[in-house]
Amino acid sequence: MSKLEIIATSAFGLESILANEIRNLGYDDLVVDNGKVTFTADELAVARCNLWLRTAERVFLKVGEFDAKSFEELFENTKALRWADYIPKDGSFPVSKAKSVRSKLFSLSDIQAIVKKAAVEKMKQRYNTEWFKETGPLYPIHVSFLKDRATISIDTSGCGLHKRGYRKLNNEAPIKETLAAGLVLISKWKPDRELIDPLCGSGTIPIEAAMIGLNMAPGMKREFVSENWPLIPENVWNQAREEAMDLLDCDADFKVFGSDIDGEVLRSARHNVKLFGLENNIFFQRRPVSELRSGKEYGCIICNPPYAKRLGELREIEKLYKDMGKVFMSMDTWSYFILTSHPDFQKLFGKKADKNRKLYNGRILCYYYQYIGPNPYKREHNNL
Repeated sequence: MSKLEIIATSAFGLESILANEIRNLGYDDLVVDNGKVTFTADELAVARCNLWLRTAERVFLKVGEFDAKSFEELFENTKALRWADYIPKDGSFPVSKAKSVRSKLFSLSDIQAIVKKAAVEKMKQRYNTEWFKETGPLYPIHVSFLKDRATISIDTSGCGLHKRGYRKLNNEAPIKETLAAGLVLISKWKPDRELIDPLCGSGTIPIEAAMIGLNMAPGMKREFVSENWPLIPENVWNQAREEAMDLLDCDADFKVFGSDIDGEVLRSARHNVKLFGLENNIFFQRRPVSELRSGKEYGCIICNPPYAKRLGELREIEKLYKDMGKVFMSMDTWSYFILTSHPDFQKLFGKKADKNRKLYNGRILCYYYQYIGPNPYKREHNNL
């Protein structure tokens, strides 16, 4: 099979960032929709996307899409799909996840059972057998309904792509790695500018930034479920991993800084950095936001400050946001980017953002407030 229909999913608000990542890998003719980007490519694209996409949640192979307003239609349309093109005779193919939004078919357990039965019936015909032991490679099937339109796909990633492999110790409420990478990419930070996360927690934003600065593929130190599939041969995965190693810029000279008032979470941050060998590029310091300083100009601050979960925390959080405004704005050549769910953040911070973007931190609706400082590259051009 030379051409595959690939779906890369993302958190809401990151679709355009994900689409740019896919284009940068050399793939175009993308269809961008809520929470996903779809395109057609070869087997190598599956390996590259799993290794390289920083903001994708998972990478799927689309098996089929059709309308189904009854369980009978779901069964017949699912049975008509070319399952044996993807799944070998010994493959294990559980329907591992189903979701339904505004569809007449809303019982997820029934949807899963019917899709499984239909896939089995079709594969019986192709492989001329009445029983599948399912002892071979894993092919997790996903079913998604939106307004009676079903999309059936197979997960090529396995564990979610946010699980890079470096975060073994966490603080209480860590930001997801894919979202942290999205914050850095939206900021357009480049490694020739200093970057600080003054509320770094377990270090996710600094680590994702350092990986971007080193051009490190975020998936290069983990495994994927589709590495065991005959559909994507071992030599394809070897090629993709060799490309990732060749493109890694180990000599990139830059520094990313993180700080926090909690010494225990900084211990976790240093542990996480060591797991990925980033000690030469990331540095942590225990200090409050009020003591944030830098001798550099034209840097970037990217942070995900705490949100008030209980009424008693609100006053403390609002004081933090006021302190952030005073300190950040004193660094007048810097750009700063802040993700928060507080509806009055800009008022507390003391300045209206140049841009904001709606994003979700888990299920929490947030806004990413973007304060754009002077362009250092324009300054250099004017000095020529």
